[in-house]
Amino acid sequence: MQSHELLKELLKKTSAKQVCSDMGLSLSLIYKWAEPLNENAGSGAVNSLDRVEQVMKTTADKRIAPSVAARAGGFFIHNPAAKRSSDELIPSTNQIVQQFADMLGIIATAAADQDIMTKEAARIRAQWEALKRVTEGFVQAAEAGNFSMIRDELKPEDHQTSSSAV
Repeated sequence: MQSHELLKELLKKTSAKQVCSDMGLSLSLIYKWAEPLNENAGSGAVNSLDRVEQVMKTTADKRIAPSVAARAGGFFIHNPAAKRSSDELIPSTNQIVQQFADMLGIIATAAADQDIMTKEAARIRAQWEALKRVTEGFVQAAEAGNFSMIRDELKPEDHQTSSSAV
């Protein structure tokens, strides 16, 4: 879905007047955001979603999308790059289960003394982020029938066993 299409859908549920009031923008600009950009016809306008995308491209800073997702109460997972096709379903499944087990081991070790220290929390967070990335890769691999990408996503520095937990 294009950004202008999304904004058009949103304006069906939210008052354009409320959006312009909250953002301090003109009503005409809000409506132009919901039109396709066509400079020759004088319609549309570069909207806030397009501007965020441009800032990400211009700065190449990977913190922007996670920041926007966090402000929305969620998280961002970068899609892994597509790899060659393979039918390695069982090894890929085992790897994702092992990654999850490793995360549980880190949590169990950290919680054993009924107190999770800042360093332990950071380790849990890192393992959780790695698990989310690998799981997203697994889902994409399932959709594409390409399970070799899971093995490639699990790099040794990301895959830590519970015995090495802090």
